[in-house]
Amino acid sequence: MAAKRGATGRRLELGIQLKQLRENCPPVEEGRARGMTRKAAVRGLKALSEASLARVENGELNFRRNVGDLRALLKKYSVTDEELVDQLIDLNRDAPNEDWLTQYRSFMPSGMPHFVGLEAEATAISAYHPTVVYGLLQTEAYAKALFEVQRPVEDTTAEFIQRNVELRMERKRRVLHRADPVRLRVILGEAALRIPVGDDEVMRDQYREMVRLAKEDHVSIQLLPFTRGYRSSNDFTILDLGELPARVQTDNAWGAVSTSDKRREVDRFTRRFDAMVGVALGLEATIDFLEELARK
Repeated sequence: MAAKRGATGRRLELGIQLKQLRENCPPVEEGRARGMTRKAAVRGLKALSEASLARVENGELNFRRNVGDLRALLKKYSVTDEELVDQLIDLNRDAPNEDWLTQYRSFMPSGMPHFVGLEAEATAISAYHPTVVYGLLQTEAYAKALFEVQRPVEDTTAEFIQRNVELRMERKRRVLHRADPVRLRVILGEAALRIPVGDDEVMRDQYREMVRLAKEDHVSIQLLPFTRGYRSSNDFTILDLGELPARVQTDNAWGAVSTSDKRREVDRFTRRFDAMVGVALGLEATIDFLEELARK
């Protein structure tokens, strides 16, 4: 199963297993019935800090440059099963990777590379945005116009815009247009369709693109009208990662991207999404709405 995962999925699976081993190993600290803290785990390992181990357990890093630290951790965790050791070392090896992301990393906000890797690992994505068209639904022209209107405020360059538009289109291709596309469910606030981005033709093309995508078997789009009930005040994305724990992604006011696999948080945002599904227009009514907008 691990061999089928991309680089982010393999790191995530490795991190989950290492965290479980750390939390359930024989205790080495006084007062603990089992397991050890990260501080105790990294003691004596010069190349590994508590913060680095936290990133490893979160699936953001692996031991590509120092497999010795991985072996040392497993020894501390009292792992003697050679088959398990070999499995974890294999997970740590380079997999079908994300080299394509390298050219974009310097233009991406904190946390975004990890999220993009997770996005490609997902089997299903549920997303909501109240004010703009969700990224994976955007046309190239809409995405460019959106970055352009933000440019004076965010003080970005033409190169920044170009690279981010390219990245958005590549993400769209890799998630929605691959052989086994992700099942995507999107709820958009009516403002996302009403607020003009670019000129009239940009918006008409964007409406047509959403109609085209909504007619695909793996894509569902629902409009949440102004007059309907509950709506979340902030955008979010829920990633179903199959056998790995689901994750919820949100942006903060500083532009950083954060994800959480805490069950309580995932469940909370899932309830928000389900509540909006219940009051949003259905798929066919949403397509009719988009087609009407495209004719104006």
